[in-house]
Amino acid sequence: MNLIVEAIGRVADLGGPVVMILIVMSMIALALILAKLVQFLRLGVGRHGALEKALADWDRGEAERATREAAGAPSHLAGVAVAALRSAEAPAYDEGALRARLTGLASARLARLGAGLRLLDSVAQVAPLLGLFGTVLGMIEAFQGLQQAGAAVDPSALAGGIWVALLTTAVGLAVAMPASLVLTWFDARIAREAQMAERIIDTALCAGVGAEG
Repeated sequence: MNLIVEAIGRVADLGGPVVMILIVMSMIALALILAKLVQFLRLGVGRHGALEKALADWDRGEAERATREAAGAPSHLAGVAVAALRSAEAPAYDEGALRARLTGLASARLARLGAGLRLLDSVAQVAPLLGLFGTVLGMIEAFQGLQQAGAAVDPSALAGGIWVALLTTAVGLAVAMPASLVLTWFDARIAREAQMAERIIDTALCAGVGAEG
């Protein structure tokens, strides 16, 4: 742990305030990623085995059993499934109004999953630009030193200034690439949840359509 802290401190000293900002951004992104993973686990994202069984039973006409299985499902979409099955079993609205109401209920569930991901997206987009900005500032400083040195130019000093300047770009990319990959994974999971919610609503309102013998 001490070695990691020392390495971060060394990089921050070399890269200056831009690298410090990038390190803070990386910590924010890491905290957000961990929080979203815990949320996904707690809400049962992707755990649709019980819902799949409930929908299959509903297609076979076993309404009571299907509703009971949906109510006991560990998925965050269980509430949507129960509402859809009960409403379809004893409809109080026309199909269009009922579908709109259920879609809104599912959208509210999905919105919880997407909360905070805009911040992660901002980190993925801003980090490389901030790193490039730090590199430009470093290069300006390096060439100013070259101009002031005049004829007594030390190539090693110039090279040292340039690689320190490029360090900020490297740090920016190191922050942005994992954030972008994790964001893509989160988006894919949410898209699958949206597909599942749509399937729940379609099955509840159109029981038996497309079901196997």
